[in-house]
Amino acid sequence: MRSFSQIKVLYKPFVAEFNTCCKLQAMKAAGKHLPKVYITRRIPPDGLTILKQSGSCEIEQWDSDDPVPRSELLKKVSGIQGLYCLLTEKIDKELLDAAGPSLKVVSTMSVGYDHICLEELKKRRIRVGFTPDVLTEAVAELTVALLLATSRRLIEAVDEAKNGGWGTWKPLWMCGSGLTGSSVGILGLGRIGEAIVNRLKPFGVQKFLYNDVAPREELAAKISAEFVSLDELAKQSDFIMVCCALTSETMGICNKNLFSKMKRNAIFINTSRGAVVNQDDLYYALVNGQIAAAGLDVTVPEPLPTDHPLFKLKNCVILPHIASATVETRNAMSALAANNLLAGLKGDMMPKEVPL
Repeated sequence: MRSFSQIKVLYKPFVAEFNTCCKLQAMKAAGKHLPKVYITRRIPPDGLTILKQSGSCEIEQWDSDDPVPRSELLKKVSGIQGLYCLLTEKIDKELLDAAGPSLKVVSTMSVGYDHICLEELKKRRIRVGFTPDVLTEAVAELTVALLLATSRRLIEAVDEAKNGGWGTWKPLWMCGSGLTGSSVGILGLGRIGEAIVNRLKPFGVQKFLYNDVAPREELAAKISAEFVSLDELAKQSDFIMVCCALTSETMGICNKNLFSKMKRNAIFINTSRGAVVNQDDLYYALVNGQIAAAGLDVTVPEPLPTDHPLFKLKNCVILPHIASATVETRNAMSALAANNLLAGLKGDMMPKEVPL
């Protein structure tokens, strides 16, 4: 027979759901209209639970793992007060016009917000929430994993083992590049760049270099990284890790000018945004031996078409934008986006708000 405490734990979810329903009914009975919120995708459960249990908004959701069609989104945003979106939704003048003057807050389940037209939101006094910090560790882990997979030719080696290429032992067969004694360059030294450096130090990296819009002296001193020009970053680094945000200044910054200055045995890794790389220039650099290999978690477009030339190269490892893909991280992102949305609807300070 169960104890009272066991019964209490067993029925706790039902009690919470009942309380939420009572709260909603009480508000409706009092003639109060709950603010309408539209969620553009299925999201991890922690965020949805927070929104539902708040009892402070009326939720409508696109119930699919695929992005909501643009035409459907433009219809559904009409008259809403809050929008919970992802990177796949373009939040521009057309959408804001469709939403109308009722829209108070946009909360994106992402660190990047280049899909949002901030100027339009600022004009309309619409607040924006985003989800930095919570995915730093997951992205850093994936970046290091991608670096090792690319530099040590792991995907290529797996294919050789599966397809009969694994013959007698050969001294230089499947040889890649090691991290010990190397120079690692970080393009964009922020939270993720710092986390990557901390994970790479035990590998015996000799020198960390970085380039950013301006020197990050305090952070650089903390992790023993040296500020250099972009040209010097290219010339000196054995491995270049791209961690910068996508801005008008960084759009296409990794191009033929950068690749032509890199070492022929250098490895290029990008886990930031696809548009910081000119993919035609990268393809040329890989095919013509300007650099040894590249690892990409982000591309333009996404998904990258399966017949894209980069997929045909053995020295290019491409992942389907999974840097933050741990269950814990995605739930933390969804929860932060939910809390940003609720705070914005109430007019309170958001946990993480984009300054406009």
